[in-house]
Amino acid sequence: MKMQSKMFRFVMLVVVVLVSGLAGLRGQERKAVNLAPDRGLPFSDGIVAGNTLYVAGQEGTDASGKLAAGGIGPETTAALDNIQKVLKAAGFEVKDVVSVTVYLADIREFPDMNKIYKSAMPDPKPARATIQAAALVNNARIEISAIAVRQK
Repeated sequence: MKMQSKMFRFVMLVVVVLVSGLAGLRGQERKAVNLAPDRGLPFSDGIVAGNTLYVAGQEGTDASGKLAAGGIGPETTAALDNIQKVLKAAGFEVKDVVSVTVYLADIREFPDMNKIYKSAMPDPKPARATIQAAALVNNARIEISAIAVRQK
């Protein structure tokens, strides 16, 4: 009988812990970040869920939405600047970035992209994947997405 009582208390404790944890997940704030909401595209520039920001792929465009002239170098700089704008609008900093995905139209431009990326991202550098895409929207040379986690 004592064993059953102890087991019952243990199971109840586990249930309380699980329910409390799930309630915390359900209550996480989810907020969209849109730098140009009038552009009419079916996605947000970023989504904040709890203390995490998911930044949508950013091309190397200027304030008017046109690709930066001059190829991979200026486009990489502009794409990273656009990511920083989303970070700032959401209350995050570039040091909060933990993961980055880089999509290149031509993988042979990796060294030029990497040189700019290396100087723009603080240490420790985020985890990163870089791939060649068959094509990018607007004939872009690069698109970069990121995930940032705000330190508590």
